Amino acid sequence: MLIENLTRLLVILFGYAYPAFDCFNMLEQHPGHTRQLQFWCKYWIIVAILTVIEMLGDFLLPMFPMYNQTKLAFLVYLWHPKTEGADAVYDTFMRPLLMQYEPDIEERFRNLRLKFGRVLIYYLKNFTEKGPILFMEVLRYVVSKASSSTEANKSVSSRSRWSFTNKTEETSTKKKREENISIKKKKEENISMKKKEENISMKKKEETIPKSQEKQGLERLEEIAEILLATSNEKHRRT
Repeated sequence: MLIENLTRLLVILFGYAYPAFDCFNMLEQHPGHTRQLQFWCKYWIIVAILTVIEMLGDFLLPMFPMYNQTKLAFLVYLWHPKTEGADAVYDTFMRPLLMQYEPDIEERFRNLRLKFGRVLIYYLKNFTEKGPILFMEVLRYVVSKASSSTEANKSVSSRSRWSFTNKTEETSTKKKREENISIKKKKEENISMKKKEENISMKKKEETIPKSQEKQGLERLEEIAEILLATSNEKHRRT
């Protein structure tokens, strides 16, 4: 692909740009050299015919490998001072062919020129007559489109504002709901914590009560035992 693009660039430079500039120098600096002018006329006739053939057979060109390289070599061969192939190609191929079909070609070009002139005059007349009307219609259409686009933009902006307000309201309501839910959860957690604490305290109280009762019972038993010991001692003394 890179080689093909480079070859096309070289064809433009050495097949069209350089020959055109050299022809310009010949016309401006050496206008009396008729042979060189004839040479360049022959060159441009060959190039024009080659361009027409390329345009007609454009779909066939990919079938020919290295076509652009061959074209570049052929164009350089036509104008190069050592070869001057334009004279040989024109005198041997182009001139006999063109001289053979010159009357038919000239007649066809004359008919095409007449038809094109009529079509051009017809379009110029219609444009001069209907041109201002068409221009005003186009202008009205553009103005109507601009006004409709501004109205559409206004409606879109109003819709966007309405949707924005709805979204803000929805977000605020969602936030309020979330806050209420969080407050309820906190209250429930606090209530459950209080209940747990109360239960724990009740359990502790229930555990402390039997312990105190046991202590009191033990103390009473100790007192009874001491009384019994004291009475038994007194009995022994008496006996």
